[in-house]
Amino acid sequence: MSERIVGIIPARLAATRLPNKPLIDIVGLPMIQHVWNRAKRVVSLTEIAIATPDPEIFDVVQAFGGLAIMTDAAHRSGTDRVAEAARALSLQNADIVVNIQGDEPLLEAEGIEAVVTLLLQDPQLPMSSLKCPCPEYDLENPACVKVVTAPNGDALYFSRSRIPHPRNANTGVVTMQHVGLYAYRNHFLQTYATLPQTPLEQTEGLEQLRVLENGYRIRLATTDKAPVGVDTLEDLERARQALKNLPH
Repeated sequence: MSERIVGIIPARLAATRLPNKPLIDIVGLPMIQHVWNRAKRVVSLTEIAIATPDPEIFDVVQAFGGLAIMTDAAHRSGTDRVAEAARALSLQNADIVVNIQGDEPLLEAEGIEAVVTLLLQDPQLPMSSLKCPCPEYDLENPACVKVVTAPNGDALYFSRSRIPHPRNANTGVVTMQHVGLYAYRNHFLQTYATLPQTPLEQTEGLEQLRVLENGYRIRLATTDKAPVGVDTLEDLERARQALKNLPH
């Protein structure tokens, strides 16, 4: 029997910059419904669920016909929330879980297909993610996470600083931005959620460093550009403009 490939969208109302973000209206639909609708276009996903600690989100998802799973409000990260939802779905060890950001109403299917393909190609690979060329204006921006990879695509390090440092600028190495889209084998996701925070993770404020510090691999696929997330009112307005003439 082939693996289940489940997209899980963690969503919660508590957000510093845009409170109640998943339920914000964008051209007539709540943002979480746009993300759900876009995820439904991903051919490789056998199922999609929204994991939330908030009854308001649960009710909205139920109303538009989505699958909602209530999760513990005390979770420290989206990874923990996704891991709990995966347990609720009774996934097997080899099944694949895709952690889809709940604030990307312009989600592109290609990125999800790419990270899933990496796991399907290598049954021993525990986790995959995505990278794209870092735009010039974000090279020194600590909010834009950078990544360096080995020739096979396995991550060597993630940082909020620019890496690699261009001491010799004529090598042709492009600074790559990490895109926060993850796919995991379920057995690894459940292990990952139990691992304590690690020194590099705490130093950089980057959860994925916990994977590398514990000796596990993350292989990254490459895409042309980062997806458009909604973190500010300006992002929200851009998303509204972009979705006005698109089917959703």
